[in-house]
Amino acid sequence: MDRWLNRVAVVTGASSGIGAACCRDLVAKGMVVVGLARREDRLQELKDSLPAEQAKRFHPRKCDVSQEQEVIDTFAWIDAQLGGADVLVNNAGIVRPGVGIISEGNSSDLRAILDTNVLAVSWCTREVFRSLQKRNIDDGHVLIVNSVAGHRVPIMPGMSMGMYAPSKFAITGLTEVLRQEFINSKTKTKITSISPGAVETEIVSKEVLLSFPELPMLRSEDVADAVTYCIQTPPNVQIHELTIKPVGETL
Repeated sequence: MDRWLNRVAVVTGASSGIGAACCRDLVAKGMVVVGLARREDRLQELKDSLPAEQAKRFHPRKCDVSQEQEVIDTFAWIDAQLGGADVLVNNAGIVRPGVGIISEGNSSDLRAILDTNVLAVSWCTREVFRSLQKRNIDDGHVLIVNSVAGHRVPIMPGMSMGMYAPSKFAITGLTEVLRQEFINSKTKTKITSISPGAVETEIVSKEVLLSFPELPMLRSEDVADAVTYCIQTPPNVQIHELTIKPVGETL
């Protein structure tokens, strides 16, 4: 991690779960971290919980990444105030429990999932890549928190994953498209998709926990460890896809 000391990482969905764990881990390892989320109070709580030396390097920033203009404004602020971001962890994601594809009156929920899980990733990646190019930084790293549901839709009797699984399938394709676009741009910036199995976070609905009470789960810190593992690889090594599951998962 030495080459990342005091360099800037942006983490979306930073107010809880995997995002908060990534912020804690990266700032502890010496990076300057900008945590983005809609819940500004939770970001401040995270900052307050950090040791003083680490808290100085953590910058909470309210941003709804499903809104393109907010993303543009936020990355402009990062460029102006911190000199630009070198690492991006696209973590923000939502699910709408109980809202299936054929559910009545589901349009706003389906759009919300696509806006946050797919378009927000596109917008954030575009802005950080433009910043890297403007600054002639050739060793950036973009990571996307995907899901095993982005490779195979789990069979969950009596339940539907709705638009969540299709949105993650889109992320799997988006990762490859970005890899190709990075190559075409003659950059050595890396792109990595990390696909966890079940993770014990706020996004897991009570309905799922009740239906699968013995479901093994990863911790948010396990996914944060995977992020760190990917960004500390040598310059010639790119982990394109990393799948991690809790031991015993059968879905």
